[in-house]
Amino acid sequence: MSTPESVFERALLFCAEAHRGAKRKLGSTPYILHPMEVATIAATLTSDEEILAAALLHDVIEDTPFTEEDVRSRFGNRIADLVLSETEDKMRDRPANETWRIRKEKSLSVLTRSSDPGVKIIWLSDKLSNIRSFYRNYLTLGSAMWERFNQRDPAQHAWYYRTIRQLTQELSDTPAWQEFTEKVNFIFKDIKDHE
Repeated sequence: MSTPESVFERALLFCAEAHRGAKRKLGSTPYILHPMEVATIAATLTSDEEILAAALLHDVIEDTPFTEEDVRSRFGNRIADLVLSETEDKMRDRPANETWRIRKEKSLSVLTRSSDPGVKIIWLSDKLSNIRSFYRNYLTLGSAMWERFNQRDPAQHAWYYRTIRQLTQELSDTPAWQEFTEKVNFIFKDIKDHE
C-alpha cells in the first residue's frame, strides 16, 4: 500500500488512529463517523483541503491524547490553528456541569474573533453534525434526551446553538446553514434562552 500523499488522506488516517475505539456520547456508534460527517458537510461549503483536513481533526486535541504540537508538527500551522478554533478547554479540574457555560462562552469568543473563513465552516459543519444527532435523539426520547448531557438545561443549549446560528449567518445561503437553522428551530421551538 502506498503512503497517502494528500493532507486530507493523512488527516483521515491520523483521525482514525486518534479516535480508535471511542464511541459517540448519544449512542454506540464509532466516534470516527462524527469527524467524517463534519468533513463531508464542510466539503459542501469549500474545496479547501486544509479546511477539510481540519474538519476531520477538529476533536483530536480536545478529546484524545494527541496535543496541539502533534497536530502542528504533522499538518502545519493553519490546520492546527483551525483545529484549535474548535478545541475547548475542558477544565477537567472542575465538574463539567459547573463549567459548561464558561467553556461555551470562551469557545464562542474564538468564533466571533476569527478572520479565517475556515473557522466558521468547521464550526457550522461540526454543530450541524451535532444537531442532527440531537434531532434523532429528540424524536425518540423527547425532553429526556437532556438527561444524557453534562448540561441538562435545554435553555442553555438553546442559547448556545442559537448564538452559533447568528455567528455563522454569513453562510445563510447554504443548505448546511439552512438545515442547521431548521433543526435548531424545531428542537428548541418551545424553549427560551438563558441569557
